[in-house]
Amino acid sequence: MEYCLFTEPQQGFSYDDQLAFAQSAERHGLDGFFRSDHYLRMGEGDPQPGPTDAWTTLAGLARETSRIRLGTLVSSVTYRVPAILAIQVAQIDAMSGGRVELGLGTGWFEREHAAYGIPFPAKRFDLLEEQLQVVTGLWQTPDAETFSFDGEHYRLDAAPALPRPVQSPVPVIVGGGGPKRTPALAARYATEFNIGFVAEDQISAAFARVRAACETAERDPATLKLSVALPTIVGTDDAEIERRVAAIGQTRAQFDNGANLIGTPAQIADKVERLRALGAERVYFQLVDLRDVAHADLVGTELLPLLPR
Repeated sequence: MEYCLFTEPQQGFSYDDQLAFAQSAERHGLDGFFRSDHYLRMGEGDPQPGPTDAWTTLAGLARETSRIRLGTLVSSVTYRVPAILAIQVAQIDAMSGGRVELGLGTGWFEREHAAYGIPFPAKRFDLLEEQLQVVTGLWQTPDAETFSFDGEHYRLDAAPALPRPVQSPVPVIVGGGGPKRTPALAARYATEFNIGFVAEDQISAAFARVRAACETAERDPATLKLSVALPTIVGTDDAEIERRVAAIGQTRAQFDNGANLIGTPAQIADKVERLRALGAERVYFQLVDLRDVAHADLVGTELLPLLPR
């Protein structure tokens, strides 16, 4: 089992806030630091200091950490053309010594696109499939050869397929609750399938669908890592839990919805054990308040030692 911190910096947090969380993850033995890829705050509240770009941030963290995995959960296909994304990720993979992972999805936050003038086509699964083809195709092209692609949305003419990533392959994460196309794309292109923000019965069903998709694609399901991302509040007692819930503008009743992780380290460890029994091999603890570094530290010092490995 692997355990990562997962954050939402668009809610009003700086590069330094993210650095503190990444360094906490590294210091206490967690496996990775992942962030969303968004440019606009969701919901009410102060958006200052403004958005940080995901891949610019990860480039900085690549040079300020030495062990943890770094990646997006997930980048939207609407933000970047795939060849440029492949170059960015390959470069940061080299900057990190081979620790980068690319999460890629269709995108969903239409208001964000309108705010920043980013095109938001109604149908985006074809974009996702072509981007997965281009990105993985560029990385897999042998030395001294070029990569060409003639799709409906993207065309590449004899691209040099450089720079070369350190990892081969670079881990690619595809996820979501879609019943057919998402599992099929994960089975064909991904190294990891992720499902987030849902209860255990839905996690189990999503895992079953992607395993079946692997079998249809004649891929061994055991070669696809299965992961879960869940909002998390940890506290040593009720008062600490209530304080952290209030800090993100919710009540305990709102947050404790049957899917999220909330409670003492021992209570959350029990839930993680159930996720492991469902087949999860990696858990992303989504911590929303990046100014509460003590929360990240608590995950590392009190929760992590109780978790199955």
